[in-house]
Amino acid sequence: MSQHTHVFLGEGHDENASRTWTVIWLCGAMMVLEIVGGIWFGSIALVADGMHMSTHAGALLLAALAYTFARKHANDPRFSFGTGKLGDLAGFTSAIILAMISLLIGYEAISRIFSPVPIHFAEAIPIAFLGLGVNVVSAWLLSGGGHHHGHSHGHGHHHEHDHDELQTITTASGSLALQVFEDAVPPRFRLSAATGPLPAAASIETTRPDGTRQLFSMVAQADYLESLDEIPEPHAFTAQVMVAGEVHPVVFEEHEHATAKAGRDNNMRAAVVHVMADAAVSVLVILGLTLAKLFGWLWMDPLAGIVGALVIASWAFGLIRDTGAILLDMTPDADMEAKIRQTIEGEGDDLSDLHLWRLGPGHLGAIVSIATGTTHGPDYYRAKLSRFKALSHLTVEVRQG
Repeated sequence: MSQHTHVFLGEGHDENASRTWTVIWLCGAMMVLEIVGGIWFGSIALVADGMHMSTHAGALLLAALAYTFARKHANDPRFSFGTGKLGDLAGFTSAIILAMISLLIGYEAISRIFSPVPIHFAEAIPIAFLGLGVNVVSAWLLSGGGHHHGHSHGHGHHHEHDHDELQTITTASGSLALQVFEDAVPPRFRLSAATGPLPAAASIETTRPDGTRQLFSMVAQADYLESLDEIPEPHAFTAQVMVAGEVHPVVFEEHEHATAKAGRDNNMRAAVVHVMADAAVSVLVILGLTLAKLFGWLWMDPLAGIVGALVIASWAFGLIRDTGAILLDMTPDADMEAKIRQTIEGEGDDLSDLHLWRLGPGHLGAIVSIATGTTHGPDYYRAKLSRFKALSHLTVEVRQG
C-alpha cells in the first residue's frame, strides 16, 4: 500500500531559510564591529548597541535553525503530521523574546525619566543611524530583495480560482477565449476573440456534477460577450459553448486555496518583525535624540523609548495570538470551514463532525465525519472536496443508514 507524503513545508521554505542566514551574517558582522569598535575607542554606547544587535541576531538564528530542522526532518515518521508547524513554534518563541525586549526597553525608559543620565549625542545619533541602515537592509533582504512573497501583517482574505485563466476554444472561424470573470464584480462568463472575429451571438449551458443545468444568454460589451446572469457557486461544471451552430464543451474545476492568514510563513514573519521593531526604535531614538540636542528636551529620549516599547509589544502580541492559535490547533480558516460544510451538506448529507487545522504554511488538515442515506463511500466525498487544494491531509469517515 502506497503512503502519501507528510511534507507540509511552505512554498518558499528553502528560499526563506537562505535569506535568513544572509541577514544573520550581516547582523553578526555589525555586532562584532560595534563591540570591537566600542572597546577600541572607549565608547560604551557603541558596545551597548552591539549587544542589543546580538539579541536580534539570536532571534534570527532561531528562525534559521527552525527552517533547517524542519527541512532535515520533513520525512521523519516520528512527526505524525510533518514538521510544517515548527516555523510557528519558532515564531511563537520569537514573539516571547520580542515581548521581553519591549518590557526591558520600557523599564529602562521609565527609569531614565525619574533618573536622567548624560547623553553623548555625538556618538548616540550616528549609532542610531547606523542601526537603522542595517535594519532597513535586513528587512529588504528578508522580503526577497524587493520581490513580494506574501509576508503580510494584514488579515485580508484572497481566494484564487485556477480557472480565472483564459480557456481557448477553437472554432471554424478562429479561436475564442472563455473565462469566469469575477475581479471585484459578481462572477459572469466572458467570451472574447483570440484569433479571428468575435461572434455576433453565443450562449452557454452548464451541467453540474449533480445533473443540474443552467442556460446563460450572452450580450455584447465593448470587445467581448458577457453572460447576463451571475454564475452561482461553486464554479465546477461542464460548459457547453454554443456559437455559430457549433457546440464546444469546456470543463471548469474550482480550486479553493487557503486565506493569506492561513498560508503565511510565521517564522519569516517573526524575523521581519524583529528587524522592523529595531528599525522603528532606531527612528524614534533618532527623533528623540535630535529634539533633545536641539531644544534640551532630555525627556524626549525616554519618551521615544516608551513609544518604541509599546509598538514592539503590539507586534509581539499579534505574533503570540496568531502562532499560539496554530499551536493549539484552532480553526485557521473559517471561510473554508463554511465552504466544506456547504459542499458536503448541499446534497442532503449531514456533516456530523468537522476538524480543520493548519499543518504548515498553505497546508491544512481536515477530518470529516459524514452521515448519509446514500451508498456513497469515502472516495466520493474526497472527490467532492478535491477543489480545496489547501487540504493536504484529509480523513473521511462515512456512516450510512
